[in-house]
Amino acid sequence: MQPQPTEPKPNMNQNVTDATTVTVRDYMSPIRPTWCPGCGDFAIWAAIKNALVALGKAPTEVALCFDIGCNGNMADKINAYVFKGLHGRVMPVAAGISLANKNIPVIAVAGDGGTFDEGIHHLVHSIRSNYNITLILHNNCDFGLTTGQATPTTPKGQKMNTSPNGVVEDRLNPTQFALNLNASFVAKGFTGDLSHLNIMVKKAIEHKGFSYLEVLQHCPTYNEFLNQAWYKDRVYKVEEDKSYDPTNLEMAYKLSSFSQERIPTGVLYERKESDAPIFLDRIEHLKANPATLAEQVKQQDVSALLEQFK
Repeated sequence: MQPQPTEPKPNMNQNVTDATTVTVRDYMSPIRPTWCPGCGDFAIWAAIKNALVALGKAPTEVALCFDIGCNGNMADKINAYVFKGLHGRVMPVAAGISLANKNIPVIAVAGDGGTFDEGIHHLVHSIRSNYNITLILHNNCDFGLTTGQATPTTPKGQKMNTSPNGVVEDRLNPTQFALNLNASFVAKGFTGDLSHLNIMVKKAIEHKGFSYLEVLQHCPTYNEFLNQAWYKDRVYKVEEDKSYDPTNLEMAYKLSSFSQERIPTGVLYERKESDAPIFLDRIEHLKANPATLAEQVKQQDVSALLEQFK
């Protein structure tokens, strides 16, 4: 067995804002990935690091949140401030971090299973509140970590490990779900096109408000019915259609229908910041205060309150 190359130790004391001085190497972790060969998570992992480097963000200038799942195995494989929580519960954690510190980008990384099963109500209220966070949704249409069960995004009729006769429920359309809630940013990427995925992750992080980025990916172990070749025959970049208007919600909704023969990737819908203020900007006394909530809490003197209990 060949020895593994040694990677640099994480430097969490680094504070870099110049894009020319931040490199992908700064985000390296000594922990090796355990994903299956060919897993789309490798591309998403790379795209997150590439986007943060392009934005000039050092590991100490970003927070990433994960839940349980194959996507969550990325948590210790990227050198940054990271929180890993319960399955399907990534959104409340990300929202809390974003509300506490409005000055850093907060990225929530989750799977289609946890997000649209027990986590669906968290997604609903995160979108309607328009928290300033980015959700990167790994959509491989199965529960990969628990050996290939169906998720709400698995096609109807598809045979899975716990659905040997085929899934009987109707399939949930995750893109249209986000559009129905009028999310302020809705985009799609594909793990088979890393260059384009890099751009989509960067755009999602740059958007002020709730950014929903669904990433289509192949699960080589439990999802051969939607493999890389199947996607490559169907995906296209919506920005190549010069007539497409990403501010048109009706157009985005129609384009995202499962009845379409082709699958659009790119920014499908984006609202102007003036039309979609983030949660903190809807609260006047917080909007006018440049300090973060975390800083405001530190500034409170509770000694008088404590005296009442003596």
